[in-house]
Amino acid sequence: MNTSSRAPSHAVWRMHAGIAVFWVAVLGALYLGMERYLQPSAAVVTSSGSLQLERHRDGHFYVDGSINGQPVRFMVDTGATYIAVTDALAERAGLHGGETVQFATANGTRMGRLVRAGRIAAGPLAVDNLTVGTGYTGKSEQDALLGQNFLRQFDVLMRGDVLELRAR
Repeated sequence: MNTSSRAPSHAVWRMHAGIAVFWVAVLGALYLGMERYLQPSAAVVTSSGSLQLERHRDGHFYVDGSINGQPVRFMVDTGATYIAVTDALAERAGLHGGETVQFATANGTRMGRLVRAGRIAAGPLAVDNLTVGTGYTGKSEQDALLGQNFLRQFDVLMRGDVLELRAR
């Protein structure tokens, strides 16, 4: 009698565990699929050396780059005067000292510093000795804004959902 009462509860437990494992697998696959779907498209370098960025689903343009050799994910911001980075990225990139300033941003005023970076690269395009603002708050520590002090070094063309940066 003891053995027969265990069998149904064991079968029920196995069924519930199987259902739980199934749903965890389904949710995991959905999560991974959405992560991939929401990633910005890779930048394209043309044969002439220009950089083409496709508009992301959120309406912005993104490009991988570096500041003083530290990897960064830039969001192109034509309304930003300077390149803007998080404090953590500034620390890793060796952006120390500088002048303390108050930035007027779309999200209000923010304190930060203006410092000089040795080299800023967006894809294959690079500029040396540019001013960078610190104190930006992105989604991650590697997020940064690619502002006008970088963009004005290039011809910027917009065609539909493609932004193109061309060396002058």
